[in-house]
Amino acid sequence: MPNEFKNVPAIEKCFSILQLFAESKQTLGISEISKQLGLNKSTVFNIIYTLKNLEVLEQMPDGKFHFGTMLYLLGNANGKKSELIQTVHPYLEKIYQQNKLSAFLGIRSGHRAIIVDKVDSAHDIKISAEIGMRLPLLVGAGGKALLSQLSNPEIDQLLSANTLREFTVKTCTDKKRFKKEVLNVRKEGIAFDDEEYIDGVVAFSVPLKANRPELQAAIWVVGLKHQIHSENISNISNFLKKIADDINQRFYMTTVGP
Repeated sequence: MPNEFKNVPAIEKCFSILQLFAESKQTLGISEISKQLGLNKSTVFNIIYTLKNLEVLEQMPDGKFHFGTMLYLLGNANGKKSELIQTVHPYLEKIYQQNKLSAFLGIRSGHRAIIVDKVDSAHDIKISAEIGMRLPLLVGAGGKALLSQLSNPEIDQLLSANTLREFTVKTCTDKKRFKKEVLNVRKEGIAFDDEEYIDGVVAFSVPLKANRPELQAAIWVVGLKHQIHSENISNISNFLKKIADDINQRFYMTTVGP
């Protein structure tokens, strides 16, 4: 170790806080963190909100915090990847091999959906998006699948605080109808988007039950209108619901153990 090296106390405190989040199964508030780690509350406050600004942490409506989207993006860049990405990625491969459609894994971050993993072709004509891309939450199949995992009051809060933007002539801008469509995704286990977000593009999405209340995740599959014929919609929907059931079972077994 170089003689001039000195530990940086602020970084040590930061990592002690992150370790506490990793060990906790619940969201944490500043007072709880300060008490458990024996740190000054103002120090915890400054570290927490710095991590929030970096999207390492995300703040819940009750003011408490949990891990944010940046950790998933870093996990994707790392060879080991996060548990979520590691579990779901083989299924994205399977979806692409079966249907030759672009497959994405996304999570909710506030009013946005964040793409954290994908599988598509480098050569075919396709719909593509980059890992880390932020998409509107209140439109399309992926957004509805993520929203379906929230409680009714949380859905109402998001809808009351935001305007439904019209992206195409098929975009739903009526809040009551939009909420009804979200609740139907919760019931049926799948969302379908027929050119609601982008003209000429259709999408399917299935919510995933990661058994972590602070994490809403979904797979969505996107293709050009001419790639998905009406007679194939039912087959693709059933295939994706089976994929979601398999993934959810894996998450359940991981949570409960043998």
